This record gives sequence, structure tokens and C-alpha cells, in this order.
Amino acid sequence: MIDQLAKELLSKLPQGPEAFSELKNDGEAKMKVLLESSLRKLNLVSREEFDAQQAVLERSRAKIEQLEQQISELEKKL
Repeated sequence: MIDQLAKELLSKLPQGPEAFSELKNDGEAKMKVLLESSLRKLNLVSREEFDAQQAVLERSRAKIEQLEQQISELEKKL
């Protein structure tokens, strides 16, 4: 994703002699580093981490519902 974004940004640079090509290659590498650094500061999680936490949340919700039902049944018995 970062590589694609960096390439799209750099594709907007004017095409020209060899100096521009060298500048573009150098700029692409620096842009990638800058984007990676900026994205790390956003405290983003990977899709795998998100999916794992979502599964934990779903199990927790199911357990809470089960416990609420048990409490309700116990209250009826009292």
C-alpha cells in the first residue's frame, strides 16, 4: 500500500532527462520512509490484529449474554 501511494505521488513529478529519473528514484525511497514513519505514528493495527481482537470481543459478548441469562434464572429462583 505504501509503495503504491509513493509511486502515485511520484508519478506526478515531471518526466525529463536522466537527472529527473535519478531525482525520482531518490524521492521515491525518501517518500516511502516518510510515509511509513507517519503511518507508524497513527497507532494503526494490522488486519490480522483487528480480526483477532474482533473474535475475542465476539466471544466475550457471548459469554456476557450467557452470564446475564444465568443471573436472570438465579434471580427468578430467589
